[in-house]
Amino acid sequence: MGNLSSILILAIALATVVCLMAGVWINRGRKQEELERHSITAEELHSLLASNREVLVLDVRQPLDLLAYPEIIPGARRIPPDDVLENPSLISKEKDTVLYCTCPSDKTSRTVLNRALAFQFFAVRVLKGGLAGWKENGYPVEPYNEVFHLYSRTASHKAGL
Repeated sequence: MGNLSSILILAIALATVVCLMAGVWINRGRKQEELERHSITAEELHSLLASNREVLVLDVRQPLDLLAYPEIIPGARRIPPDDVLENPSLISKEKDTVLYCTCPSDKTSRTVLNRALAFQFFAVRVLKGGLAGWKENGYPVEPYNEVFHLYSRTASHKAGL
């Protein structure tokens, strides 16, 4: 009887682990689909900008990334990611908005996108490949000459600075 109960407990534990793994896999697939729906390629963005359609392009790179690559997509507006996360209303609900960063797999842009979606901002998309993807396609960039801080106002405020 002891062996049978041990086998039963092991089978239940294994079934639980399989169910948890399936749930994680399904959730990951949903998040990937959501990201695809809210993504735009460099080619698509270039065409959109060339059509003179009103599009808000936001550079949400981390300050150190901006320091390393002090350039920006022409017409883009620089907003520190912490500021957008703290105040999603910096993104327009009326205009199509495209976010870009330089993180592998567009991590900062996706973080800002998720925050925007949580606040019902549905016209927001992430530039696939970010600034590097834009430049790889030979699209123009311009020098970023604005003064910026390595720490955002939000981070400084939280630190009591």
